Amino acid sequence: MSKTWEHYHRAARNHEKAAYHYNEAAKYNRAEEHEKEAHHAYLAHGYGQLAIHHDTEAAKLHAEQCASPVTPASAQAAQEKSAA
Repeated sequence: MSKTWEHYHRAARNHEKAAYHYNEAAKYNRAEEHEKEAHHAYLAHGYGQLAIHHDTEAAKLHAEQCASPVTPASAQAAQEKSAA
């Protein structure tokens, strides 16, 4: 499993967790239970920040892979040409 995929996967999970906690905060807001609302809003914010971090790391890794002049396929083709 590539590091890029791991970051995208973790980002997706953290986005899901953030959405869950935002929904829970909204429920407690309607029920006027402000301490529980604040707790879930705090957790949602934290998961949102983690998701952003993993999205950023995945994008960096992806950019590094795309900027690399030698890819495994081109390296193999170059070896086949030099062997011939």
